[in-house]
Amino acid sequence: MIGVITGIRRIRMLYLQLLYRCNFACLHCFHGERLQHADAFTAEEAINLITLMRDHYGAEAVTLLGGEPFVYKDLARVVQHTKQELGLQVEICTNGYRVERRLTEIAPHLDLLRVSLEGIGATNDHIRKAGSYQSALSALDLARQLGVRTGATMTVTSRNIDEVLPLARTLEHFDVRQLKLHCLRPVGNAAAHPELLVTNTSAYARLREELRAAKLVVEVIIDEDLSENGAPGICTPAGGPVEIERIEADPRGALTMSCKAVGKDSHAFWYDKIADHIVHRPSATDELTLAVPDVVYGRA
Repeated sequence: MIGVITGIRRIRMLYLQLLYRCNFACLHCFHGERLQHADAFTAEEAINLITLMRDHYGAEAVTLLGGEPFVYKDLARVVQHTKQELGLQVEICTNGYRVERRLTEIAPHLDLLRVSLEGIGATNDHIRKAGSYQSALSALDLARQLGVRTGATMTVTSRNIDEVLPLARTLEHFDVRQLKLHCLRPVGNAAAHPELLVTNTSAYARLREELRAAKLVVEVIIDEDLSENGAPGICTPAGGPVEIERIEADPRGALTMSCKAVGKDSHAFWYDKIADHIVHRPSATDELTLAVPDVVYGRA
């Protein structure tokens, strides 16, 4: 159905939110009150969707997130099936909090562990959870010992924009390959914390210059909202795209084509989890905002 409506024939990566439940309540979380709900994919539904995306849209990779994927009881089963039976690349995005036992279990089937951090020490713990900074570093250290490649994400806020470089330097000590920087969106929990928004956009320009001059070993990727020209209003090429980088599925079955559109049902297709196929509920005339290239600094 996605192909019929949009002309898209290939989707390289599936971002699969396994569940909304989380052991954190981060100040900036875009899920907000949805984390209070019990929505989740069953292992069968998750595997069916991953298989569908591989067979019908040529998906090569799956990123598992939540909520917090390490509290998902069938994580090992989904990871192992995706890697061994379907042959796809598997990445997990996590807060890295007390994940040691389960990480050790799934390490042989995991291609990349990406840990979310929001600065150094107390800065991170204020936004996320007390003790979460050291726990995240412990997860990165264990992953290194287990031979699992690692990355990190950081949402840039007024509280941590001055700690991007210190965090990048810290991550280099743990052999982290990549740091992704995201722009804070005033949705979910962040809507109740406007003080976290970066209101002076010249701060972004200063950050970009610091990154250019830093000669980092870790690769730093910034999303288009933080880039020099900002994000375009709509990214759909004339005539519709044939291939896109990613699609994201939430536990209700909504499928969206850009992280900026997540949570906006008017932008979503729907995966009927019981019938195991994709349907399209909103009007076919809805504009679809697609992902655009990120900006990279550091490691080539």
